[in-house]
Amino acid sequence: MNPFTRRKFISKTVTAGAAVSVASALPRVNAARKGSANNAIQLGIIGVGSKARGHIQQLLEMSDVRIVALCDVDQAHLDRGQSELDKKGLKAKEYRDMRDLLDDSEVDAVLIVTPNHWHALATIWACQAGKDVYVEKPVSHNLWEGKKMVEAARKYKRMVQAGTQNRSDNGFRQALEYIREGQLGKIQWIHSLWYKKRESLGRVAGPQLIPGGVDYDLWTGPAPLEPLMRKQLHYDWHWNWNTGNGDMGNLGGHIMDDASNITGTHGMPKRFLCLGGMYSRDDYGETPNIQAAFVEYEDAPPIIVELRGLPHKKGAAYMDNYRGKRSGNIVQCEGGYFAGGRGGGIVYDNDGKKIEKFPGDGGMTHFENWFEAIRTRKRSIMRAEIAVSVRSANLCHMANLAYRSGLPTSIDDITARVGSYGHATEAIESITAHLGRNEADLAAAPLSCSQWIHYDEKKMTFSGGGDYGDSVANALVEPRYRAPFVVPKKV
Repeated sequence: MNPFTRRKFISKTVTAGAAVSVASALPRVNAARKGSANNAIQLGIIGVGSKARGHIQQLLEMSDVRIVALCDVDQAHLDRGQSELDKKGLKAKEYRDMRDLLDDSEVDAVLIVTPNHWHALATIWACQAGKDVYVEKPVSHNLWEGKKMVEAARKYKRMVQAGTQNRSDNGFRQALEYIREGQLGKIQWIHSLWYKKRESLGRVAGPQLIPGGVDYDLWTGPAPLEPLMRKQLHYDWHWNWNTGNGDMGNLGGHIMDDASNITGTHGMPKRFLCLGGMYSRDDYGETPNIQAAFVEYEDAPPIIVELRGLPHKKGAAYMDNYRGKRSGNIVQCEGGYFAGGRGGGIVYDNDGKKIEKFPGDGGMTHFENWFEAIRTRKRSIMRAEIAVSVRSANLCHMANLAYRSGLPTSIDDITARVGSYGHATEAIESITAHLGRNEADLAAAPLSCSQWIHYDEKKMTFSGGGDYGDSVANALVEPRYRAPFVVPKKV
């Protein structure tokens, strides 16, 4: 019985635990072929939404890469992906189930551009199938998964890169080198931010019809199979905890990785705290539209990662900014500050005078960096290797777990709790003013705020958040998966 048939048979007849072992039997690709610069790397793309189609356009400009397979549970996505290839007179094989694509021995490596709840299992299956992997951020959906992803990459010797392309932006990289050389003195604090307006998602009266051409069972995968209770299946999954991580894992996935990159830390924080809430919007979304995480390390400067989904004031079309930035990072040093991120940035002195400009390219060489690692089999050259990317994703997860474990807290109590942490008082005052301009009633609906929480990376447990906070956070470390789409304990 061939691996494909055997996998299909077993997945229908055994328990989830046994079904997971089937993935280990998927065929391995000849690694020697990847090491040869004379052969094009043959790619499969899993998830062919708008983000993936942007990747396709970029990849089609590379002569040493071939897109040979597309996979999506939505036939309309497959059709649109194929239309991009048609422009170059190319044709890729089409799959609905990623396991079928992973059975394809012609595929050397895969791009995983699925909803977040599929990232880990798709990556693990791909590693077991002998494929190298590029997976979008956040690389995992929860803390448990990240550990398993690193284990799989190491066990099967795969080159696994994350889609945090800011690490490849040439201007940002040069600016960080400038700062690390001590040109501005010691870093005092980092404020990473992303202010992007999010319109209301609306409400529905009951379960919605699944769009035609969509295999909803496969779309749901590891998550609970529930009726669709929103107008839009695609993208809006970000705001449901079962499938997404809110903007902290979406846009925040980039700036949290930026903050981690700026500090150069390799471990987990000493402690962290998160505040947030949902304001001026009545819809089915579960995740906050205002959120700020305070992250403290033993050997790194204070970090604040802040997200705003409301405009500058109620009815406005424009967003707030901090020192001229609506997205990116403010790195305050003794002798000045850097403002930027993707696309580079500018260094200013403490009077706001420009000192140095670092134009960026948006990380256009991020794919090339991964392809070089595939050909050389040197994971050390990857700028967003899976272990690095898991650490950044874990910061997003810890922020969300802290938020979900928090309780309604007055602004005065939040300010006292945070204390003299970097420029925290200024940040909290700014958030309060922002919500006031959007007519949020903080007396009737206070911000939710956690205690300062500690995380034991080895035990994967939380403490310090109080009986309620700790119980909530610890219960969310490892979710329940829907068989047979189970992230295995042994990869």
